[in-house]
Amino acid sequence: MAKGKRPPRRLPSRAEIIDYISRSPTPLARRDILRAFKVEPGDRLALKAMIREIERSGPLERAGKRRFKTTGNLPRVAVIEVTGLDLDGETIARPVAWKEETPPPPILVVSENVATALGIGERALAELKRLEDGSYEARVIRTLAAAPDRVLGIFRKIHEGGRVEPTDRRVRTEFRVSLANAKGAEDGEIVLCEALPGHRLGLPEGRVVERIGDSAHPRAVSLIAITDHGIPVEFPQAAVAEAEAARPVGPEGRTDLRDIPLVTIDGADARDFDDAVFAEPDPKRPGHWHAVVAIADVGWYVRSGSALDRAAQRRGNSVYFPDRVVPMLPEALSNELCSLKPKVDRACMAAHLVIDGEGRLVEHRFVRGLMRSAARLTYEQVQSAQDGRPDEVTGPLLDRVIRPLYGVFRLLDRARQKRGALELDLPERKVVLGEDFRVLRIEPRQRLDSHKLIEELMILANVAAAETLERLRQPCMYRVHDQPDPAKLLSLREFLRGIEIPGLALSKGQVVRPHHFNAVLRNAKGTPYETMVHQLVLRSQSQAVYAPENLGHFGLSLRRYAHFTSPIRRYADVLVHRALIRGLGFGEGALPPVEPEKFAELGTHISDTERRAAAAERDALERYASVFLADRVGGSFDGRINGVTRAGLFVTLTETGADGLIPMRSLGDDFYVHDEARHRLVGRRWGRTFTLGDPLKVRLVEANAVTGSLLFALAEEEEAATGTHARPGPVRSQGRRKPAPRSAGYTKRS
Repeated sequence: MAKGKRPPRRLPSRAEIIDYISRSPTPLARRDILRAFKVEPGDRLALKAMIREIERSGPLERAGKRRFKTTGNLPRVAVIEVTGLDLDGETIARPVAWKEETPPPPILVVSENVATALGIGERALAELKRLEDGSYEARVIRTLAAAPDRVLGIFRKIHEGGRVEPTDRRVRTEFRVSLANAKGAEDGEIVLCEALPGHRLGLPEGRVVERIGDSAHPRAVSLIAITDHGIPVEFPQAAVAEAEAARPVGPEGRTDLRDIPLVTIDGADARDFDDAVFAEPDPKRPGHWHAVVAIADVGWYVRSGSALDRAAQRRGNSVYFPDRVVPMLPEALSNELCSLKPKVDRACMAAHLVIDGEGRLVEHRFVRGLMRSAARLTYEQVQSAQDGRPDEVTGPLLDRVIRPLYGVFRLLDRARQKRGALELDLPERKVVLGEDFRVLRIEPRQRLDSHKLIEELMILANVAAAETLERLRQPCMYRVHDQPDPAKLLSLREFLRGIEIPGLALSKGQVVRPHHFNAVLRNAKGTPYETMVHQLVLRSQSQAVYAPENLGHFGLSLRRYAHFTSPIRRYADVLVHRALIRGLGFGEGALPPVEPEKFAELGTHISDTERRAAAAERDALERYASVFLADRVGGSFDGRINGVTRAGLFVTLTETGADGLIPMRSLGDDFYVHDEARHRLVGRRWGRTFTLGDPLKVRLVEANAVTGSLLFALAEEEEAATGTHARPGPVRSQGRRKPAPRSAGYTKRS
């Protein structure tokens, strides 16, 4: 080649053009691409033709007349809305302005502190950075939710008035309250504070609008959760009057079930009993069983459109705390006329169920009846009797009632396993309070066969209700549990593929069923990955909701499913009862004509109230754990990593099940890289790794009872393993880890 002559420039490849345009924060014109690649004049027509071909094939699209952007490319700054969590528990979002038919690229929200932490449904203006895999990382510039005009907090008295410290950890701003606006609040009192207009510099001004109670009182924990989540406590007077005016029903027009020795089986602390059960070998069909599930006839007392109905619909469900219950119905019904107490007549809706020798439901029919419970039993009582230790109550019932129930249970349990229902048996914790409502201990909830017995019979009755309503062509509020989220399933597949243990892979392109997950869980059992695989399978599941369209119940592996068995505490069950009354011609209390759009809206509403109740119950448990551990700050605890994020490690304590955070900056003198694919943090300097599911020894640094947050550091043994020491000094918690979805197996909310 002659000296001084430049080599001819080649045209950029298709991939290079797409990559260049995708990395631009703004759409590009052809001349921008020509300049960027320094295309020779003679090659410009060829480049234009290449750009047109790329546009026709899909990766590029017009942004105006003469500019291009890649399909799915997002601007540098955009408004995002949080949609959920990924497998690591990190926040994911979508662009609000997305108008394409194709799904938007996933956005991972990086929350460096609680001030920028977003909850599901919240919006923010964020700076977006495209990652190599086509997803985006978002850093919040500012949240777009309006500043709270009312804040629940703890009043702290100072000489010129006071300050209100918010109980919600996402609200970082305290409010200054003058003496005139304090409404006589005492130091340490829980108050509802209203922001005053005109704030410019310093802390915003507020005034106390309601004094809730003493924050030092043991029952303040649930009170904070109730108020924080806006759970209605007081019933309208009209609803209370309707409940108190209700009277017991007689046998007229009802099927008399009083000769059947139905029993209720509940927890020892249960106050309302809405289901009773009985089973016997079917005398007409050898090898078959006949079971009866009787449920309180709430539809008789709570009529559509009444004050009681409006109050129940608004609440959506009862909410349960260690020290109290916020009921869906006034106590005159929930604890009295609709509670199936022993030895008294009660109105009921009952399902007669016929089960064959394979545990299949082969026949069912519903009646509107009058029953009389033979006994109020607890799970522990029933299990002890079955195990050969009956007491004075269970002894007379052992042969006729308890043993036949276990006979049916064995068949139903085998049928469940055969159809492949998802077997996620998650440990739950309960707070045990003393007579003064102070925490005595936090312990695992027992999981006995007597619990499973009731669960299986309730599932069977719920299936029968859904099948009956479909047969009668009546509206049904289904309990829907959809297929796992494809994005989460893809992440799970990628992770499982990296574990070199036989049987842990989920084949790409395979239509995943619950039994595929069960196989993975079985093959992980006894391996170092058992806990981690269990958590990731759980986090890949969708959330169950209420809807009038039937999508089936993935977790239970059922084609149709509705909630029928708990109308005292769930409004969805009331709707199912009314539809059955209407379809079967049972008389008063039937479902009125339903507009499909409004029925769908109602499903969304009661799904929301269910999530609200779950969040309030969870917050209360976390605050109880913080109160319980407050005098053990500085102590060491065994735990397990249940979340690996850019903010640090979320750890669950083995003893209490309490969750807390080890912030990234307190992990030691190293720089940790977040390995998303393997759900771990890897130290660049020392090579220490922290992986989801790993056991860990931690030291409790802070227990904040007001917000329910726990802050951990590595215990000395763990610090020694890194070859470094964690940075000293307390650090404010960066926010509570959002929970994984509940197990898809039958629980109180399945």
